[in-house]
Amino acid sequence: MNAENKFQIQIFLNKNYTMLLLIENKNKTDPFTNLALEEYCVRNLDMVNDYLLFYINEPAVIIGKHQNTIEEINMGYVSENNVHVVRRISGGGAVYHDEGNLNFSFMTRHSQQSIHNFKLFTEPVIRVLNELGVDAELNGRNDITVNGKKISGNAQFTDTRSMFSHGTLLFDSNLDNVVRALNVNPEKIESKGIKSIRSRVANISEYITGSMSIGEFKEKIIESVFKNIKDISGKVFNLSEVQWAEVQKLSETKYRSWEWNFGRSPEFNIRKVKRFEFGQVDVRINVKDGVIDGMKFYGDFLGHGELSEIENILTGIKYEKSYISNSLSNIDFKNYFGDINLEEIVNFITE
Repeated sequence: MNAENKFQIQIFLNKNYTMLLLIENKNKTDPFTNLALEEYCVRNLDMVNDYLLFYINEPAVIIGKHQNTIEEINMGYVSENNVHVVRRISGGGAVYHDEGNLNFSFMTRHSQQSIHNFKLFTEPVIRVLNELGVDAELNGRNDITVNGKKISGNAQFTDTRSMFSHGTLLFDSNLDNVVRALNVNPEKIESKGIKSIRSRVANISEYITGSMSIGEFKEKIIESVFKNIKDISGKVFNLSEVQWAEVQKLSETKYRSWEWNFGRSPEFNIRKVKRFEFGQVDVRINVKDGVIDGMKFYGDFLGHGELSEIENILTGIKYEKSYISNSLSNIDFKNYFGDINLEEIVNFITE
């Protein structure tokens, strides 16, 4: 076994694949194209290899797949400061990106051992931070923290063929703008107010001795991942012009569209909100003549299933516990939300 494959086996569950470094978006900091690039690659590359992608976005709020955009952003600040609003295809909560935030994305084949296994994919990043003297650790369900302060949030996407696990790295972001751009739910913090929100996050640069640019920080991670390879040029993957054209098409037709980034929230006459261990779930339900006429789930949970499948199952069903329970009896809720069973989800919807 050569040294290169030994690292691959250590990091990616004994799969004897080669790691390749994806060339970044040619437009560099355009968040619409960066997220389109990530989705195009995870859905279309053959995954004979594993891939590592980095990107940096100009000021933007990146909304989790299942979130209600209007309720997650400070619309006044976002509009006045030309902050982009873009929805990603992974779950989790809204995050603020700027040129001081480095994003990483590990892409590989889908496996049950990898889903929700954030330790697996954050390990090489945490190792670099530790080598730089930063006492970083994986904390909670998907955060990297230093002394209790969040420096990285992580999420995953899978289409059951391939998957990515991606995360933010607050290296030298404007943390005051993080507060201004996001409409943070007070349930997510111990006490209300801007000071308490601001105190929960930190920049990696605060913990590094000496000066280092975000570019140099990225190179440190690349060196660590490819540490046994003398010439990394042979491990770089370039998209073809045809592939880049497809990325740009996806950016224009999906990621720049109001329908994807905001969407129309349905009218509702029942709202249920509850915070579970895996995240907050918010369901809006239209009930007409005792029958569910429409419904929509929102939240910051990390499930990767299409929630429209559950919403469609329950539309047309009587809004009554036994009918809802029978309709959902064959659903694997962990795939959609997290660790929740049938009785818990039915009680949440109906009580």
